[in-house]
Amino acid sequence: AGVLSLIVAVVITSGTPPVDPSTIEVEGVQEIEGLEAFHVESVVDYEQTPPAGGPHNPTWLNCGVYEETQQNENAVHSLEHGAVWVTYDPDQVSGGDLDALRGKMPSNYFILSPFPGLEAPVVASAWGAQVTLDSVDDPRLGNFIVKFRLAESAPEPGALCSQALDGPGKVS
Repeated sequence: AGVLSLIVAVVITSGTPPVDPSTIEVEGVQEIEGLEAFHVESVVDYEQTPPAGGPHNPTWLNCGVYEETQQNENAVHSLEHGAVWVTYDPDQVSGGDLDALRGKMPSNYFILSPFPGLEAPVVASAWGAQVTLDSVDDPRLGNFIVKFRLAESAPEPGALCSQALDGPGKVS
């Protein structure tokens, strides 16, 4: 009875019902079909920049915030596990904008890292999906994260996003 009361209290006080990610539409998402999920020890020439899936290193990149660029092949392995990789062009995003972007990241299953030379200030990638964003305040970022983080479209959603490789410049 106590557990049931607690559940009812949380539902009533939260004020908003949980959102079904499959109902979220994110304008401008490029969906990439036919991505292969196998391990390679070499550098991969991906079709997307940054990559949104495909062959990848056997070691995944631990999720978190990074201040340095990361090896694509390790980050793609994290995408296979259901992570969202948010990349930003450090020439376009810094200071308060970077702090704001860090504040938008969920508590797990995400990677945030610089990616010099992007065509947009921010690009969000998940396995088989990618969206370019005009600014750190673009509301599509939050919707993309809710829709694609731990999505069933990833080959191994919920597999570890920790206990592997801390890339250079990891801050949290």
